[in-house]
Amino acid sequence: MKSVFEVQKTIREILLKILDNHSLEQLNKIPEGFSNNLIWNIAHCVASQQVLVYKLSGLPTLASEEFILKYRKGTKPEGDVSQTEVDEIRNLLSITLEKTIKDFEANVFVDYNEYTTSLGYTLKDINGALDFNNYHEGIHTGIAMSIRKFV
Repeated sequence: MKSVFEVQKTIREILLKILDNHSLEQLNKIPEGFSNNLIWNIAHCVASQQVLVYKLSGLPTLASEEFILKYRKGTKPEGDVSQTEVDEIRNLLSITLEKTIKDFEANVFVDYNEYTTSLGYTLKDINGALDFNNYHEGIHTGIAMSIRKFV
């Protein structure tokens, strides 16, 4: 599983660089032809990881329920995000990965509620969830990399 966490760490580092290299205005801008912005894609990665890995394992999340509801699947930006929220998202990018690694190593993920993704792929256990999460974060990182060309 070390490689799974190395991939996620690389993805999160890319997302942090996007945060660090764009203004608040750029992070909030929804370019023509897109349905969301840089900050939504980044926060969506955090919210989805918390659901796929923790909620479906029956464990508490680090991100608040309000955060998860704001950025979960099926949502879109409903207004500009403040610098305080950007700082929260930056922090969550790091601490959620660190906690997941520690919890995985401590065998915290015992139970898992099977979940079929919108792609029709069924997650059956934590290993599948971690693999799928990297795929999902990779998609949204690619979208963010496309958006940054237009902001």
